[in-house]
Amino acid sequence: MRSLTTVGLMTAMSFGGAIADSPRINPERQNELVHLVRQDCGSCHGMQLRGGLGPALTPETLRDKPVESLVSTILHGRPGTPMPPWSTFLSESEAVWIVDSLQRGFPDAR
Repeated sequence: MRSLTTVGLMTAMSFGGAIADSPRINPERQNELVHLVRQDCGSCHGMQLRGGLGPALTPETLRDKPVESLVSTILHGRPGTPMPPWSTFLSESEAVWIVDSLQRGFPDAR
């Protein structure tokens, strides 16, 4: 499994496992990521991200999860489960942005 880069780790490190500074993703790409999470991830994690086939992706359920583990799950999936790898469609910084957004409370589509 590929590890996070030094830049990715620096972005992901802070007190309590939360992301200190969300990566800079331009607003247009942020809208695309919101749509992707709401539609594609929502098809398994529930359209409100409160769970379904996959677990809930709410701030409460993700609060104590290591950022690095969540980013790795997004990028590489979970073998033996329905969770696919998204590294073909997402960069590491975009996965970090998604984790940060999920831990803060994921925005609605704009």
